[in-house]
Amino acid sequence: MKYKRYENIEISSDALEYKFVSVVPKGEIQKIVQFKETAVSDVYNLAFGNLNYDGDIDDLSVNDNKDRNKILATVASIDYEFTMQFPAKKVFFAGSTHERTRLYRMAITLNYIGLINDFEIYGVLMDTDTFVDVPFQPGIDYFGFLVKRKMR
Repeated sequence: MKYKRYENIEISSDALEYKFVSVVPKGEIQKIVQFKETAVSDVYNLAFGNLNYDGDIDDLSVNDNKDRNKILATVASIDYEFTMQFPAKKVFFAGSTHERTRLYRMAITLNYIGLINDFEIYGVLMDTDTFVDVPFQPGIDYFGFLVKRKMR
């Protein structure tokens, strides 16, 4: 992605947790990205939000710090880093709200040409009592997204 991003990212020793600080005139907000194993083999869930004082992730807060694109670009760069270290792993992500999932879909759509050079990108649909991943297409209302680093 060709957007500005936060550079000072703290990475855990197992490369499953990444922290950075959103810095704007309103103040500083500690952000966290975690990759957690799912019940599906080789699929990790990307969890993202504000880091609470108790160490939990708040993925519902609205900060309105006017740095949304910089934050999204930082999270995307973290996904690049994670999949460089674990290229066989797939990463699932969805917004904590329908609006946030739509925002992620719009970000993928805007950057699709660059992203498909490095990733296989799937939209995840809910099919009665299960999930189905299909090749990503703009404009479809997905439940979430699944990305996998292309092997070269």
